[in-house]
Amino acid sequence: MELGFVDSHCHISAREFEQDLEDVLQRSRQAGVETLIAVTEEVGEFSRILQLQQRYPDVVAPCFGVHPLQGGEGPEQRSAKPQDLDAALPLFYEHRERLVAVGEIGLDFTPWRAPTQQDRDDQMTVFVKQLDVAKELDLPVNVHSRSAAKVTIETMREQGISRALLHNFAGKPSVALEGVKAGYLFSFPPAVCRNQQRDKLIREIPLEHICLETDSPALGLDKHARNEPCNIVLSCRYIADVKGLSAQTVQLVTAQNAYRLFPRADTQQRTHTHTHTHTHTHTHTHTVLKSTVWPEEVFFFMQKTQQVLT
Repeated sequence: MELGFVDSHCHISAREFEQDLEDVLQRSRQAGVETLIAVTEEVGEFSRILQLQQRYPDVVAPCFGVHPLQGGEGPEQRSAKPQDLDAALPLFYEHRERLVAVGEIGLDFTPWRAPTQQDRDDQMTVFVKQLDVAKELDLPVNVHSRSAAKVTIETMREQGISRALLHNFAGKPSVALEGVKAGYLFSFPPAVCRNQQRDKLIREIPLEHICLETDSPALGLDKHARNEPCNIVLSCRYIADVKGLSAQTVQLVTAQNAYRLFPRADTQQRTHTHTHTHTHTHTHTHTVLKSTVWPEEVFFFMQKTQQVLT
């Protein structure tokens, strides 16, 4: 058995996938995608993502979260307010056993999206409250940090968060390395292939702190076309090229990174919940790698990943 790709951040419950989801998932399977870490942005998506998990239990790994921006993508988009959590919070606890993470949560201080201090304060209140939920439920967080990279990482460190994925990270390399020190992971979608703006960032973040994502249906290679989980291969190849590694190494190491951060998302664990523990997941993955002939660089990074674990 070979580890497949893990899409560590996608919106498979988005309305853009409603008409042809079966075809989308078939293409993802053909591309080698094994697990979809499926985030939500508002409480209205929660029931949909649970339905998809029930329908595709070996693929969909659900997260609940209230995004820092609410109201869709149009002119009615606004910063999240504390009352946006009112209907969501009871559902975190009601469905706690089915969740693999809390997300998509975070901060978005893009000036035209959060023009006032009150907007930023409200976002922070919503973010910290969901960090508290994650700690109480012992779940990792899947995090948005647009125009707020430094404050997002600082807030998570102050709140005692030790397990976090910063998705589509676009902050400075020096800020990312502060996140690395805290044990956080970073993921990059196919959109990074559009230009070389994040090459330095990708080079400086150690591979054992990187995951792959698509953020589909957004952030594909073509900004005007719907993105899909199958396009994760583009992220993989690009990161491999930037780091001077094989695509196979990037695929395997990022998959293990994702299962280390999101242990409930491991296909074996979700299928056999009562027979696998967190420790067994890592042992199982390491054994799979050892039982196959991989390039030497794979073992180098697997050893570094094990060091991160300890």
